[in-house]
Order: sequence, then C-alpha cells, then structure tokens
Amino acid sequence: MAQRPGQSADPSVVAERRDGAWRVLALEGTFEIVYEDANGAWSTRRVEARELKLGPGRTLLGGIDRGRGGYRGFRTDRIRRLAVGGQRIEAGILDWLLARAETQRRERTAQRRAQATRTPPARARVERPRVVAA
Repeated sequence: MAQRPGQSADPSVVAERRDGAWRVLALEGTFEIVYEDANGAWSTRRVEARELKLGPGRTLLGGIDRGRGGYRGFRTDRIRRLAVGGQRIEAGILDWLLARAETQRRERTAQRRAQATRTPPARARVERPRVVAA
C-alpha cells in the first residue's frame, strides 16, 4: 500500500496535518461500528482507525475496513454505534473520537519528549594497540 502524505513508516501513526480544507488528526484503535449508508441501510463494520478528518460540513473516520478490505472513510454523523474494548458508545460519538485523538496526541508528545531528554548511552572506549618505534 502506498504511503499517504504525512504518514510515518509505521502505518498506524499518521502525523497531524492539513489536507486542503481538511484538518487531519491521527487516531489509532480498532473499532466495531454500526454504520448507516446513504441509502439508509445499516451494517456492522470492523475498522482499524488511522485518522479523523475534520472538514467543511462533515467529519470522517478513516481507516482499514477489515470486512470489505482497504482504506475507507466513514462519515461520523452516520455512525450509529461505536464499540471498543467492551465499551459501547451510542451518543456523542464525534466528541468521544475527538477526545481519544487528543489523548493519543498528548501521549505521543510525552513519549517524544521523554526520548529527547534521555542521554545517549556512553560509548565503550576501544583501546588501540600502540605502535612502538624501534
């Protein structure tokens, strides 16, 4: 699969970015969603989330649809239920997704800061044999 703009080598982490009029937030997790399509048909999907896209008039949950294969964008206003780790959310789904994306952003920032402040391990000193002139 081709690497999307702003995506790291790790496919589960997308850097926060702007994509035209869209603001794209990194979002990780596997969700089971009940989704209503444009025709009003409901289906249950298992999605490995990659990003939350906030744009003009709509917000999309982007990720890999395990049942149908490939990357898909799901309008958050059409998600009727979201389940993750035994928790079921039926109201305030967009607010929950935004809060999760923000929590994950803060965790990644804290990890980067912690890595940056660590001192590198001391290099072992290698003794080279001395050449003695005769």
